[in-house]
Amino acid sequence: MTVERMRVALSGNYAAALAVKNVDVDVVSVYPITPSTATAERIAQYIADGELDAELITVESEHSALSGAVGASAAGARTFSVTSSQGLLLMHEILYIAAGLRLPIVMAVADRSVSAPINIWSDLSDTYDQRDTGWMIVYSTTVQELYDRLIQAYRIAEDPNVMLPMMVCYDGYNLSHTYAPVDILTDEEAREFTPKRLSSYKYKLDPDNPMSIGGFGSPDYYMETKVQTAEALKESISTIERVGKEFGERFGRTYNLYDAFMMEDADVALIGMGSVMGTAKVAVRQLRKEGHKVGLVNLHVYRPFPTERLVKELKDLKALGVLGRAVAPGAPGGVSDALTLDIMSSLYLYSVNLPVKTFIAGLGGRDIPPSDFVKMFEELEAVARGESTRPRLLYVSLRSENKEVVL
Repeated sequence: MTVERMRVALSGNYAAALAVKNVDVDVVSVYPITPSTATAERIAQYIADGELDAELITVESEHSALSGAVGASAAGARTFSVTSSQGLLLMHEILYIAAGLRLPIVMAVADRSVSAPINIWSDLSDTYDQRDTGWMIVYSTTVQELYDRLIQAYRIAEDPNVMLPMMVCYDGYNLSHTYAPVDILTDEEAREFTPKRLSSYKYKLDPDNPMSIGGFGSPDYYMETKVQTAEALKESISTIERVGKEFGERFGRTYNLYDAFMMEDADVALIGMGSVMGTAKVAVRQLRKEGHKVGLVNLHVYRPFPTERLVKELKDLKALGVLGRAVAPGAPGGVSDALTLDIMSSLYLYSVNLPVKTFIAGLGGRDIPPSDFVKMFEELEAVARGESTRPRLLYVSLRSENKEVVL
């Protein structure tokens, strides 16, 4: 049943902090990095003011921050961290450990480009690089979605059938520093929806029941643990979907693996992730008014990848475009984007022969206006007609020494 909510204006960083308070996190292990710092600062204020009874661990690096989270989670504490960019890359070693130990840590990541050159604006370079670490990875389009998905994250990660860490990603500045109206839950509502389960979990560090976690894995057992983690991640997709629907039934906002926009009769479509997909909708509406059969797929759950669902959604298109907000240098066939490789692999698995073109845009926070999306769709229509002579990979709004090239 839908109920009336209290609505307040929050930035993405403050919305993330409020979600952490709402679900009564026990331990927060953090090291500040732009543009996510305000989340940690606001949580520290909640703790100092007595609004959140949690242990705040301040450390000397992001590597240590996630290490602290691993120890806390292994002891049965509901644990949170937040980071961005180079900080997430510095955590890379520990990301594998958290997943391999099946620890349900939740981490918010304010997506930001990675050096060099130094850039503090948003693309998806940092989180794309973590796609094989064994974490669940979801992307937010709005501040409201970020808030809601963080609350759901603990329900998902701590599910006995999952027990895996999750990243909830949101675009730096576009969401982290932008204020938007957010329908918030009370602490009681959030905690009732996301009850704590780790206190009764039998595989945890407990002085009264001594055990070792994360010990030496010989060749006789290492492979089994990796397979179990991979299988748990694959199967977690059903829990993610179920919790998103239950959240909607309870609070009036349902969350899916992806959102399909005007896809019913689309000939061509674009798929992508993050806040820029809201801008892409503007272009779709404009082109639809002009009679163009275009559609949009806003992908939220990147890991585990919803292969079968996406193939069913895309298989009848005449051409598909992938919005790449990071590059994968040296990728097969010059396809310089990880999402494109995932899409093409998915289509191949189901023997779907669909022309796919990658559009690299928005790197380092460069703006992607509706006019650029319109040009992407125009190129896809040319592909569908068999008239395109452009390469498979196109860089949008690429500046050279003498001119600006926009497709």
